[in-house]
Amino acid sequence: MAWVHAVIALALAEYLAFGMAVARARGRYGVKAPAITGNPDFERYYRVQVNTLELLVVLVPAMLLFALYVDPLWSAGLGFVFVVGRLVYYCGYTRAAERRHVGFALSMLPTMALLAGAFIGALRALA
Repeated sequence: MAWVHAVIALALAEYLAFGMAVARARGRYGVKAPAITGNPDFERYYRVQVNTLELLVVLVPAMLLFALYVDPLWSAGLGFVFVVGRLVYYCGYTRAAERRHVGFALSMLPTMALLAGAFIGALRALA
């Protein structure tokens, strides 16, 4: 389980780094809090952070459940693909919205696999 916990911590640290990038983008593009619109370049940074948060809500419990019912190393591995996918998403999306798709897929697919495995594993445990 240590690998699972380490990858979860890495995903959370990445999220915090995205938050810091949003703060820097606020200054760079002159978007004063609490505004979240007004500059398309800033808005892409903001969307990376918010979309990552939306997926973390599913990823973290799915990783823990998948590790419990299926396999901890596979859970950590899929979680790591998520982290890499989020980095690809950040690099693509902050440059241009059209460049976000590969990173999104690299983070959404492992999240879906973890959730499906967690659900199937829990159902098997009930049987």
